[in-house]
Amino acid sequence: MSESRSFIPLNIAVLTVSDSRTEQTDKSGPLMVARFEQAGHRLFEKAIVPDDIYRIRAVVSRWIAEPDPQVILTTGGTGVTGRDGTPEAVAPLLDKEIGGFGEMFRMLSYNTIGTSTLQSRAIAGVANGTYIFCLPGSSGACADAWDKLICHQLDYRTRPCNLVELMPRLLER
Repeated sequence: MSESRSFIPLNIAVLTVSDSRTEQTDKSGPLMVARFEQAGHRLFEKAIVPDDIYRIRAVVSRWIAEPDPQVILTTGGTGVTGRDGTPEAVAPLLDKEIGGFGEMFRMLSYNTIGTSTLQSRAIAGVANGTYIFCLPGSSGACADAWDKLICHQLDYRTRPCNLVELMPRLLER
């Protein structure tokens, strides 16, 4: 990290995807909010939707269409069971996929959960100038994703490069 650059706070939206979680029982959404607010970023909006491709896509599409947020974090729905549909909901919305995110996430998760990490279909990408990260619903997985990957790439001070410094160019054609 470079101290010669100033931190740039971002507006971040959080979507919890779950058929069973409520505001009272959701652990991963509040964990993500606490982590990024502690880092200096701001909550744009937080929502919970059932694991339904079209409901997920509706919320993410609405956020992508707005000038803010700059980042969307989703938790849940990235597994392989019949109801897990977050990647299918979000992938068609992406202008560009950030394939390295899923690869790095699974590599880091291997240290914690071993070969079970192959069940994770975590993805990331850019849509209409907004970064989107789709994470598992496990609070441990969300903490690892934020602490070991996302927080560094959403910090303008991170060198040699970070996702924040690319923001002015995301909508170039």
